[in-house]
Amino acid sequence: MRENTRCVRAPAEGRFAAAVAALEGAAAPENVAGQSYATGEAALAAVLLSFLRGGTHVVAPSRAGFVANVLGRFGVSADFVDTADLPAVRQAVRGHTKLIYAETLSDTGVADLRGLYRLAREVGAMLVVDSTLATPIVCRPLEHGADLVLHSTGALLGDREGGVVVGRHDLMHRLTKDLGAPLSPADEPALLSAMGTLTLRVRRRCATAMEFAAAVAKHPSVVAVGYPGLPQDPGHHLARQLFDSGPEGTRFGTRVIVTPRGDADELVKSLRLIGDSTWAVRQGKAVSFSIGFEDVEDLVADVTRALDSQAG
Repeated sequence: MRENTRCVRAPAEGRFAAAVAALEGAAAPENVAGQSYATGEAALAAVLLSFLRGGTHVVAPSRAGFVANVLGRFGVSADFVDTADLPAVRQAVRGHTKLIYAETLSDTGVADLRGLYRLAREVGAMLVVDSTLATPIVCRPLEHGADLVLHSTGALLGDREGGVVVGRHDLMHRLTKDLGAPLSPADEPALLSAMGTLTLRVRRRCATAMEFAAAVAKHPSVVAVGYPGLPQDPGHHLARQLFDSGPEGTRFGTRVIVTPRGDADELVKSLRLIGDSTWAVRQGKAVSFSIGFEDVEDLVADVTRALDSQAG
């Protein structure tokens, strides 16, 4: 992480958003500002309602519930695609597309942020990137062409629910603050305090995820492991171009996708350690692990035991 972060002045109730903006805007081409909200969904809603209107079109990830369930009522059409698949995004773009909403990191892979930027500019659309699973310690989308960056705070930025939007001042001035969903003043100090340990926390979890992915990939009962830190992962080369690095090397995030030969539900049910700071959920035939602070040896042993029990 670069140390030459810019100071963003803010009133007391805006210091958390200013801190995120300082990190996201460390090497952005223009000065940036931040705005916090009660939830990540509220942050996304503010962006979409501020920059879309009836008759426009948005390309978004398939799980973007607000896009699917609300925007259509206002005459906004949408196509839902895997935004880690640049050709699929290109095919979904229309002449009236005004916004491309993507995720830096998702369960399907790494988004080609530079490619999405070029595509957005070709059609005159904004590029809005949800970087919740990356954090600015792994990747800063503004440096790669994004207009706005979103975060939900509960995953990595802090342990309180909230949301934040960061972008150029001219865009942030257009962002609606009238949705009735501001960040609670009671949560602001805790989230701001969590920013002080963000780099250490993310570095630790990324390093554990790398070791975990490499070890689990060797198990005979595993069909595949999806993690951009693995050389065989389709997103590895792209991640090395986009993601930040430190003394420990490139940081590839904390999400690991394991496809077992056996039943994914049974694998989740067989885990013992998972559920503290590390959690696991079924994703189709795979299991999505969000790696926390447990020792990597303990996590690998837990998954190995669960896989062995399936094989046996």
